Amino acid sequence: MSTEMDTTQRLVSAFKRQKCWLIAPLAEQINYSIPSARRFLAKIGYYSSFTHNGRWYTLASIPRFKQDGLWFHKKVGFSRDGSLTRTLIRMTEQSPMGLSAEQIGEKLQCRCHAVLVKLYREGRLERQKHGRSYIYLAADAKTASAQRLAIPKAHTARLPAEMAVLVLVEFIRTPEVKIHQLTKTISLRTGVLIKSEQVQMLFEQHGLKKKL
Repeated sequence: MSTEMDTTQRLVSAFKRQKCWLIAPLAEQINYSIPSARRFLAKIGYYSSFTHNGRWYTLASIPRFKQDGLWFHKKVGFSRDGSLTRTLIRMTEQSPMGLSAEQIGEKLQCRCHAVLVKLYREGRLERQKHGRSYIYLAADAKTASAQRLAIPKAHTARLPAEMAVLVLVEFIRTPEVKIHQLTKTISLRTGVLIKSEQVQMLFEQHGLKKKL
């Protein structure tokens, strides 16, 4: 009969062969029931995925989390915070200008709109309407107030690619021009109304130091 140490070694060996496991195949690998496999995982230390409804497991020693606290193995996502709920709250609280569901979904590579709505209804996040979307904010009133002030600039719609090219070409031709003048020139030339904030955001994306 195998000892607990033998089982732990088999578990570690399984994760050396494969970084992430579903619980049923993992239990089969170590020849134990699913509850026992979870018990051994808890003793060693593990993360469950915030994607795929938390069905994937990895050992706590495996992930190399980036600065944003996330680690992906193929399309399976793990968070230093553990659950999707805690990850959403932490990301939203740390954002200087709040985050839309689309921004969060792009970052986490999973749909999380329903969870965001639930957190808002529970009072664990705040939100504010901006255009056609909601911007999710921290529950803390002071933090949310600062985030609200930053929303208009941060969530201004990006310029379409063809308009961005025209703006950058015009800037190269006349680098001394002010942003509001540049905006007016392009709007008159194309007949498409663009905002100075959109041009400002474009410059920031490209590391150009032109300010409103």
